[in-house]
Amino acid sequence: MTVVKGLREALVLFSIAVVLIAVGVGIWVAVSGGDFTHRLGVGCMVVGALLGMTGDLTLSRIETMPARSVFGLAPEREGAGGGRVLTGVGIFLFVAVPLIAIGILLVS
Repeated sequence: MTVVKGLREALVLFSIAVVLIAVGVGIWVAVSGGDFTHRLGVGCMVVGALLGMTGDLTLSRIETMPARSVFGLAPEREGAGGGRVLTGVGIFLFVAVPLIAIGILLVS
């Protein structure tokens, strides 16, 4: 059951990302003109790369480590997840990699 929830969460994240990318690219094309498909591919690759790098809390943890050590606090740990099933690896594999692959296909 957890696998189905994780795949459903990945599908929702992927769908939201594609819709937001399409809206952003639509505005980009409306303002400056050009080819929608090529720019959609570039947008998918950029957002996929950003999601791959920031899909987990790793960057925010790295940012707060010096402050936490100054105040003598223990390192941050992930709690129950707030209802999320996908980890950073799941977001990378099931959301970021497909976005990058679709972007490459649209650009080429």
